[in-house]
Amino acid sequence: TLRNRPLFPAGNPSWVRGPPARIFLQCGPEARAPRGLPLYSVAMARLLWISLGGAAGTAARYLLSGWIARTAGPGFPWGTLAVNAIGSFLLGLLMQVPLGSASLSPTLRLALTTGVLGGFTTYSTFNYETLRAMEEGAWPVAFANLGATVLGCLLAGWLGFAVGRWMVAS
Repeated sequence: TLRNRPLFPAGNPSWVRGPPARIFLQCGPEARAPRGLPLYSVAMARLLWISLGGAAGTAARYLLSGWIARTAGPGFPWGTLAVNAIGSFLLGLLMQVPLGSASLSPTLRLALTTGVLGGFTTYSTFNYETLRAMEEGAWPVAFANLGATVLGCLLAGWLGFAVGRWMVAS
């Protein structure tokens, strides 16, 4: 059975402390199995929800960034900037709201932040588009994308924090 199954059956790697029978796959300190349910099952359920959230976030990014690119035109990577700024705002919001309330379970919070927003935001695309603009000699576009993404996402994240704190306080 999966009950009490160690994560490393042959023994612990050097970086893991404790006896092998007590090392389980956990998703944070709040990972506690309900009575009679192995902790491994809780971790696998969380992994499934995170994976489904990642698929939903990736699909949302594809649809939104494509729509914005078609609407705004190819001169600037508006779609990537938009998903990164929106994702930064939502991550800031979600990371603040649960701190002051029990409105999100630990599993839902992981699914939304690590899953949905992890799939939705895309640093690698931002990196590629900026480097491609540099290679093409479009330095103003490259630096505008760099500045707008870094400053815009920091501002959006800060706004998410502020809105989240306001929601918890009211």
